[in-house]
Amino acid sequence: TGYGIMMMVAFLMAGWAMRLELRRRRLDEEFAADIVIAAVIGGLVGAKLWYVAITGQWNALLSRGGLVWYGGFFGGLVAVLLNGWRKRVPMRFIFDLTAPALALGYALGRVGCFLVNDDYGIPSSLPWALKFPQGLPPSSAGELMRAGVTFPGGTDPNLIVAVHPTQLYETAVMLIAFAWLWRHRAHVHATGWLLGAYLTWAGAERFLVEFVRAKDDRIFGPLTLAQVTSIGL
Repeated sequence: TGYGIMMMVAFLMAGWAMRLELRRRRLDEEFAADIVIAAVIGGLVGAKLWYVAITGQWNALLSRGGLVWYGGFFGGLVAVLLNGWRKRVPMRFIFDLTAPALALGYALGRVGCFLVNDDYGIPSSLPWALKFPQGLPPSSAGELMRAGVTFPGGTDPNLIVAVHPTQLYETAVMLIAFAWLWRHRAHVHATGWLLGAYLTWAGAERFLVEFVRAKDDRIFGPLTLAQVTSIGL
């Protein structure tokens, strides 16, 4: 699927960005491949387990879908740090090395969500609002009502509604974040500072975009689980 292709592209481009940084520092470029392999394994396992934990759908463990970014982030973080510990690479160096790559990978991964018409937003009348009749699920009034969106009484549940293309919002913001992080990768702050900057970008972006996402997990009052996690970041 387009999502699978863009996931592969995201990992490869993130690895390429890390190789360039290792080359700039005159360090072993192969370490970027080690990070990507660990991130793929830990990220996919973490993304699956997080999805199962919040939905209770154990059969999703072996399905194609059912991946949650924050689960993937934490799972990948553990795997990458364990690999760094095995190779005796300082943890804070890994933080600096991976920060721009994380932003780039996330931005490209959201293109995959757009290609399969997933993770869209609430109804919108803006000129760039889009309809997803073949979405996962379709952007129909019935599906949006299940996600907590209210419609006037008597609305046809099969009506396809134009919604915010939140996938593209996230891609745009995180490409800007990547450009900013890439420009500051030779910073003069303490080692590891760059990951803190990434977490600020990523947490703020996800917290804000969730207000216009079609979500059914607003379990903390008006806030979603992703927003609470974003505040933590």
